Amino acid sequence: MLLPSAVVVWEWLSEHGRWRPYSPAVSHHIEAVVRAGPRAGGSVVLGQVDSRLAPYIIDLQSMSQFRQDTGTLRPVRRNYYDPSSAPGKGVVWEWENDSGSWTPYDMEVGITIQHAYEKQHPWIDLTCIGFSYVIDFGTMGQINRQTQRQRRVRRRLDLVYPLVAGALPRAPSWPAPAAPAAPPAPACACPQCVLVSSVKAAVGGPGVSQPTARQSGPPAGVAKPAAPGPKPGEGMGTLRGPCKSALVPGARRPASSIPAAAGVTAGSPASPPGANSKSGRVALATLNRTNLQRLAIAQSRVLVASGVPTVPVKNLNGSSPVSPALAGITGILMSAAGLPVCLTRPPKLVLHPPPVSKSEIKSIPGVANTSRKTTKKQAKKGKTPEEVLKKYLQKVRHPPEEDCTICMERLTAPSGYKGPQPTVKPDLVGKLSRCGHIYHVYCLLAMYNNGNKDGSLQCPTCKTIYGVKTGTQPPGKMEYHLIPHSLPGHPDCKTIRIIYSIPPGIQGPEHPNPGKSFSARGFPRHCYLPDSEKGRKVLKLLLVAWDRRLIFAIGTSSTTGESDTVIWNEVHHKTEFGSNLTGHGYPDANYLDNVLAELAAQGISEDSAAQEKD
Repeated sequence: MLLPSAVVVWEWLSEHGRWRPYSPAVSHHIEAVVRAGPRAGGSVVLGQVDSRLAPYIIDLQSMSQFRQDTGTLRPVRRNYYDPSSAPGKGVVWEWENDSGSWTPYDMEVGITIQHAYEKQHPWIDLTCIGFSYVIDFGTMGQINRQTQRQRRVRRRLDLVYPLVAGALPRAPSWPAPAAPAAPPAPACACPQCVLVSSVKAAVGGPGVSQPTARQSGPPAGVAKPAAPGPKPGEGMGTLRGPCKSALVPGARRPASSIPAAAGVTAGSPASPPGANSKSGRVALATLNRTNLQRLAIAQSRVLVASGVPTVPVKNLNGSSPVSPALAGITGILMSAAGLPVCLTRPPKLVLHPPPVSKSEIKSIPGVANTSRKTTKKQAKKGKTPEEVLKKYLQKVRHPPEEDCTICMERLTAPSGYKGPQPTVKPDLVGKLSRCGHIYHVYCLLAMYNNGNKDGSLQCPTCKTIYGVKTGTQPPGKMEYHLIPHSLPGHPDCKTIRIIYSIPPGIQGPEHPNPGKSFSARGFPRHCYLPDSEKGRKVLKLLLVAWDRRLIFAIGTSSTTGESDTVIWNEVHHKTEFGSNLTGHGYPDANYLDNVLAELAAQGISEDSAAQEKD
């Protein structure tokens, strides 16, 4: 009996450049279609196994995930992992996102966490795989090493991912060499099949020839099978494991390395009769943009006329990542697979309001001025770290039999911190005065010295803030005023527009890489609030956050992956004026309450103005 060589995990590439795993059930479904071969059609409808993925289709020929309602294409891959790792045991590690739902970790991260969990480590530092997080198994929490923000994590059991026994299979070829021709089946008269036939005929044109005899070899355009045995460089693939990789005989590279087809090749489900002949081969790649767009529009009209439900695909006009040519080809492929796709125009993204003259811009009642600059605020001099902590701590003479959640050592034992030696004894224990959590004073001093050293302290367990928390936002300008337009969902009031401007510069000693330059992309950034009572309250607190340098920080962009650049700092803003296609617009009934909660987590509430004066 052959033992399993690996587990197969299907993954898709996110906009942040990370490979995200499909669920075990979805991976089983995709794998079943792959193993069925070309007779399954070469397309996988994900909604058949998970209703939440109803808009998504995977085209195995191009190894792409296609979203029908937006036209977005993403690469997918078929990856292999050790059967003794998390996916081979059905273990899924997840973190709680801002909306309260659970998001699975990337597969390599989940494998690393599970490996440490099985070794009964109290915690695992994910720095070794490029993430600034610590997973604490005692509290089942994820701690951001830079901001000390904590999220809940959980471990749950799911289906085991598909297993591959013996030698790992090579990438499936789409299309595969054709089998001996069978007698032609009677043509279907349904509107969809009539449409597909008409599209094929339109593409093939009058020069398409009909087959006159059964072919004895592979179809034109399909390479002949190679001799048995792997070629040099083949038969080797990467088997994923915790913080390491190993070459395993018989494995292969992820299937995403297969180049996407330029057009519909011979033997594919969309090939018209006679496409196997050299003279009559369908060559969508030879059609120019205008012809492809005309063909796509014609297909759309037939679909609408035949009563097939319309599904919008973006960008029939203009340039974008999904060009009209690609949209046309995708529509033809999906239709040939029997899937109803119609090329229409989706709702437009409205980032900015209509033009506003200077005379229409007004100051905001109850808010002084219309702009505010910020520069680096120096910490109060004469306060050593020991003096700062002394204000917030009470000595504990008889520590309880508990762990210090910073160093994970018992409070009755000396601190396990191994950094520079503070001026206090390692076995000294203190209790924070307001929240009552207990730590080694040695550990708290180390945490303070690794932070902004602004005279404030934040409890790493409950996030209670002692003193006035400030950030590391670089110098810039914040403008705010009223414009005479209403936001979606707020028809009865005008709009508060905020404009943030931060220029690029050189990082200071409080930043990640002192002395190195930083970039500032996307400035000026325009943000919007309704001019309601609660909207003005949010604005006043945002002004406090700006003065405390908490709106922005310097770090790595989660959108572009660029490091040493200005990024948002955990206080969400609405940057989309007239729509909510990106999730950063209106209407959003919970936004104002959510941002008030985010500001409170930074120590900014209604009494913050009074604290700012102290």
